[in-house]
Amino acid sequence: MDENKQKALAAAVGQIEKQFGKGSIMRLGDTKTLDIAAISTGYLGLDIALGIGGLPTGRIVEIVGPESSGNTTLTLSVIDQEQKCGKTC
Repeated sequence: MDENKQKALAAAVGQIEKQFGKGSIMRLGDTKTLDIAAISTGYLGLDIALGIGGLPTGRIVEIVGPESSGNTTLTLSVIDQEQKCGKTC
């Protein structure tokens, strides 16, 4: 990438971070990662698949699926995991 494009990209990223906060935009390949606290779902395979060890804490998570697919079971399992840690849900 030529120097002018790099400067323009850096300016755009800076403007977005100024408006929306640091970490709101990242360049592909940057090694920076955010440590996000997670709530275990109670299902090891799902926790691993989610990539952070469960559902992110302090964020809105929507669990959707067809009827009888386990939505309520998963939700109750997550609540159970949090209550075991002494938290209220």
